[in-house]
Amino acid sequence: MERAQLIPSLCPYCGVGCGLYLQVQDETLLGLEYQNVHPVNQGSLCPKGNACIDLVYHPERLLYPQKKVNGHFERIGWEEARSLVAVNLAKIQGKYGADSVGFLASAKCSNEENYLLQKLARLFGTNNIDHCARL
Repeated sequence: MERAQLIPSLCPYCGVGCGLYLQVQDETLLGLEYQNVHPVNQGSLCPKGNACIDLVYHPERLLYPQKKVNGHFERIGWEEARSLVAVNLAKIQGKYGADSVGFLASAKCSNEENYLLQKLARLFGTNNIDHCARL
């Protein structure tokens, strides 16, 4: 049996950037190990970081887009989901104005991804953008 690989990574739960190793074997995430020499967390993780592996294979985790049809959610493709979002955001903006839409950035995204999201918000003509790590 192949030995698990330790892949260096960053905790996805906030903007601190704590380092950890992901234990991966046969493309399956088995667990994590601390990066004892990481300059940010020096071998420790908060409770969220320690529990991040539990969320990867949680049975209620969403893995694909869904649309509500007749009161129930049905799986749809990514292209259909993108199209629905674009069409409905444009409708809302057209009917109620630019400030009727808002965007929520995430600490789980890179700075570059959050920068692109705020540029998208500006294309809609709104300053309504917030972030979960606002301190």
